[in-house]
Amino acid sequence: VKTFLVPNSKKSQCYQWIKTEIKKNHVQSYIVCPFIEESDINLEVKAATQEFEFLSQNIFPDLKLALIHGKTKNSQDLIEKFKNKKIDILVTTPIIEVGIDIPNSTIMIIQSAERFGLAQLHQLRGRVGRGSTQSYCYLFTQSIDPKTLNRLKFFQQHPSGSDIAEYDLSLRGPGEIFSELQHGHPSLKLADLQNSQLIETSQQILKDITRQNPKFNLSQLLNPHLSKQLKISSLTSLAQN
Repeated sequence: VKTFLVPNSKKSQCYQWIKTEIKKNHVQSYIVCPFIEESDINLEVKAATQEFEFLSQNIFPDLKLALIHGKTKNSQDLIEKFKNKKIDILVTTPIIEVGIDIPNSTIMIIQSAERFGLAQLHQLRGRVGRGSTQSYCYLFTQSIDPKTLNRLKFFQQHPSGSDIAEYDLSLRGPGEIFSELQHGHPSLKLADLQNSQLIETSQQILKDITRQNPKFNLSQLLNPHLSKQLKISSLTSLAQN
């Protein structure tokens, strides 16, 4: 997967390239809108709906778009249509970060990428590159903050989940590794992973477990509340990278 950091000034150019790529090569694309607040799903739905309407009417009027979010009742039907190539672009909140495997979807745009944690960006990027066709991940950002841009540039240049986890830890410490970078999320402290050896060992253990038992679900072994806060599926995804 080739990853690109796209400033506001290059968005139109990127959209045009994606439109051409979809029409020429008959591939599909995800466009991911960020969560607004976990505690206010109505704002999240409104923001995603507004983005969907803007893209449908102004950017891709000649393509087939669909929208899924936390309140979409027929989300599974829409994903199935997307899988069957009846939809060109799926506009979505990050609910697609795990469990979606559609090889023909080779393009991902992540809107406001600066608002996502690195682990979540890694999971989202993992939704493309599932087949043999060259895939692309575009990180849209309006941020001009040097620290933010350096963080996104590191993600752009490193496909390895363990590299990203170690870098994220060095930036933020052991707390909130798997949370989005946005207001309102709870603070949760994790064990202090001080070296890459522990990360690599943990990754290998999870690889071995999931290879021997594909139905293994680590979250079922944990308290449901703890599982939610840690987004333990992120660990499994990183292990399978």
